[in-house]
Amino acid sequence: MRFSEIFIPTLREAPAEAEAVSHVLMLRAGYVRQLASGLYIYLPLAQKVMQRINKIIREEMDAIGAQEITMPALHPADIWQKTGRWSAIGDEMFRLKDRGKREMCLGMTHEEIVTWLASMEISSYRNLPQIWYQIQSKFRDEERPKSGILRTREFTMKDSYSFDRDEKGLEENYQKHARAYHNIFNRCGLKFYQVESDPGMMGGAGAHEFMAPSPVGEDTVVLCRECGYSANTELARSTPHAHHIEEEWKLEDISTPQKRTVTEVSGFLKINPQFFIKSLLLIGTDGPFLALVRGDQELHEKKLHKLVGDFRAAEKAEIKEILGVEAGFIGPYGNTLKKIADISLKEGVYIAGANKEGFHTKGINPHIHFDAEWHDIHTAKEGDRCHKCGTEIQVEKMIEIGNIFKLGTKYSEPLNAVYLDENGKEVPIIMGSYGIGPARIAAAAVEQNHDKDGIIWPQSIAPYDVEVIPLNIDDADVKSTAEILYTALKESGIEALLDDRDARPGIKFKDADLIGIPWQVIIGKKTLQEGFVELKSRRTKETEKIAPPDVAEKIRELLVN
Repeated sequence: MRFSEIFIPTLREAPAEAEAVSHVLMLRAGYVRQLASGLYIYLPLAQKVMQRINKIIREEMDAIGAQEITMPALHPADIWQKTGRWSAIGDEMFRLKDRGKREMCLGMTHEEIVTWLASMEISSYRNLPQIWYQIQSKFRDEERPKSGILRTREFTMKDSYSFDRDEKGLEENYQKHARAYHNIFNRCGLKFYQVESDPGMMGGAGAHEFMAPSPVGEDTVVLCRECGYSANTELARSTPHAHHIEEEWKLEDISTPQKRTVTEVSGFLKINPQFFIKSLLLIGTDGPFLALVRGDQELHEKKLHKLVGDFRAAEKAEIKEILGVEAGFIGPYGNTLKKIADISLKEGVYIAGANKEGFHTKGINPHIHFDAEWHDIHTAKEGDRCHKCGTEIQVEKMIEIGNIFKLGTKYSEPLNAVYLDENGKEVPIIMGSYGIGPARIAAAAVEQNHDKDGIIWPQSIAPYDVEVIPLNIDDADVKSTAEILYTALKESGIEALLDDRDARPGIKFKDADLIGIPWQVIIGKKTLQEGFVELKSRRTKETEKIAPPDVAEKIRELLVN
């Protein structure tokens, strides 16, 4: 492709609202333009990147026996109503009515639709297993779209679905997808982790996410460099550092006037927050209860929700009514409320609210002074220890680029997707769901591969393999050499961009670095007179002189390696 014939509207400055590096650079380099909040137009260069990413995805999905289909983006409401997600999802779903006043929605995902298809077409164990996939538009009414193409209201996803007779078959297809995802992300040049995750609205028995490290990531992942444990903080387990008291504390009430929070009381008493119990009065479906975590830890609400269901924080008036004391002075000792305590409190002696205005109790021993249900309800944080090997964990921001879910029969049962087994008995189909965000792959690649001058695309997903840059377009030898090299590259099956513009060398170099094509062939008058052109790596900036007839072969070797 010639630069003069392709639409590449580069910008010297990024719009003020762009914050994420990928957003800034994809705007500046002429890859995307914003239509409205969360809605983006993919320009020719971005379209090339997406085509290459999707090609890799299709190759790896086909390799595990998946078959491509296409399902509608517009869905009738009744299918979603049967699974209960029509009402459970809430405002994130785009809802509308057709001219017949039938309720419809724009698909956020396709579990309901693909299960309906399976219910109509799969009738016997002989039809199983199956893997169907598509690359299709999805719609999510994000409250606050941000970070460019990372969080949008319309996006493309590869979603695949496995259908099996039993859990063993599901496990095999789950692992097939995990291996395929590793291949996809490796081929796309990403650094990533496979981490344990919460199934969330998808439901099912288990799930993993594939995460690409980035400072703009909205997910936080716990990592152990020693044993390889990794999990989203939504369910990550950790062991807080143990604490040791140099002297025995006797049980006594101590005055803490106007000091309510752990920070205030620990500062007043000059005692580390890890020696405190943080007592939270919550109202659940069965009434009030106390959630107890160590003073240097935070309650993990999702973990607690899995244990007790819906709950909310008690209001100030409720705290006074239930415990007879103001917020800030409540504790586990001296009341009969149900208590759910974090496992980090099992050992040690602590300070907690005395259930008496202006006082805290020192010397509370959990095994002596209160009864509780013991669970992991704290949020893992940097500096905690790995619950498997004891090594200090790290916490990193990540971009979610893919996920895999063991759905089981969550969708097949309500939608009556069943098959007849060898004995003629109806059995629900066991399902899995597997998603990848191609645009997130592109954005994560930019986040992980850039410098002050622009994007540095991984070779496999770059819009072009090489850019040919003649510096003196008015020089006949330079111009003809550029044309000859451009033709030779194309004939060798190498995708090349020829900067045939009548522009200053500085402009061409700036645009080339901004766009981020991995290799640049620079044709200058002086170097050409010596019988060479320059081959430059966008990533390392190293240059090498090569005779023009050898350029195509050299680029071909680089692409293979």
